Amino acid sequence: MSAMRLLLALLLILGLAAPVAAEPLVHVEGKAFIAPDGRPLNIKGINLGNWLVPEGYIFKLQSVRSPQALFDTFDRLLGAERAARFWTQFRDTYITRDDIRFIKSAGFNTVRIPLHYRLFMTDQGEITGEGWFLLDRVLGWMREAGLFAIVDLHAAPGGQGGVSHDDGSGYPLMFYVPRNRQLTVKLWRAIAQRYSGDPVILGYDLLNEPIAPYHDTPVLNARLEPFYKEVTQAIREVDPGRIVILGGGQWNQRFDMMGPPFTANLAYAFHHFWSNTTRDAIQRYVNFANRYNVPLILGETGELTDEWNERFRKLNEKNGIGWAFWTYKNLDTPSTVVSIPRPDGWSEIVAFADGTRKDKPAAAVIDRAIAQYLDGIKFKNGEIRWSYLASLGLKAAP
Repeated sequence: MSAMRLLLALLLILGLAAPVAAEPLVHVEGKAFIAPDGRPLNIKGINLGNWLVPEGYIFKLQSVRSPQALFDTFDRLLGAERAARFWTQFRDTYITRDDIRFIKSAGFNTVRIPLHYRLFMTDQGEITGEGWFLLDRVLGWMREAGLFAIVDLHAAPGGQGGVSHDDGSGYPLMFYVPRNRQLTVKLWRAIAQRYSGDPVILGYDLLNEPIAPYHDTPVLNARLEPFYKEVTQAIREVDPGRIVILGGGQWNQRFDMMGPPFTANLAYAFHHFWSNTTRDAIQRYVNFANRYNVPLILGETGELTDEWNERFRKLNEKNGIGWAFWTYKNLDTPSTVVSIPRPDGWSEIVAFADGTRKDKPAAAVIDRAIAQYLDGIKFKNGEIRWSYLASLGLKAAP
């Protein structure tokens, strides 16, 4: 909660201020998102992947995938104390006001922000962590720029997907262990309470890519919508006007386990990568939206070619579906908005991390590579992929 809103709340409690009308929020009307000014909002978004939930493949590693495995790798590479300083500097540098201003200038109107629960609460359930400051700050920059935010729980307590990027054990234990579910509900309530009524937030994306297709899907799928109901109730008790975004099972691929919307102001998210670009690729999602008169958002897509981006984007737009491409910043790749230059000696770092090289690279090699990486993630040093932006129908090269 901002200092101004906190002051107003205290004055209201003391009877020293008159109630003020809440600021209008993005909301849902039928299959459309409606902006606070009352006009339809066609979502054109980008994900801040790798920032608060780092992934090995974005560091160009092959064997190291999950955030924890990545942290362990950097501990081996740098030592625990120096690695901790690296991650602090990384989070402080990877996304800055310059990045957010550029995202706005390029033509995006929405930013999806993946979160890791451990930056916001302890495993014992205490609501604390550096993530609160980082999220407050980026939301402030987005407010200045005139962007909307989707807050996405990418790594929930216990893991919700049973895959590396949820940072769990390899099983979706959030659906098996009651305490993990309780912690997830508690975290979402804390997020909703902190940002209650804040118009910069478009919606809360409750779980990223839940329930892998190779786990006990008949049992777990039946638990997904009841869990969504429980979380939504907790959110609406403290932030009643907020859109809640429900991701489909099997990594946001299927809505079979969901029925009609159980409350107002719900939206449904699917993820789709590397498919064909004809209507059949999204037909089941369109059918779901038509059946229940609810809005869809393509929450993650991309990581292919500019030509594919353009065709798949246009397919979704033709069917009234907004999108958020994955991801804003990546290391040495054309399939991103900002490409980080590859540091000297990075191949030696990768070989050591992946285990194809047993001996640690020389200290001078490590020091140079890490210094160049931390310098390269600064917005001013990245390479803007103008053709990628053009494929999204956004700003072309100046």
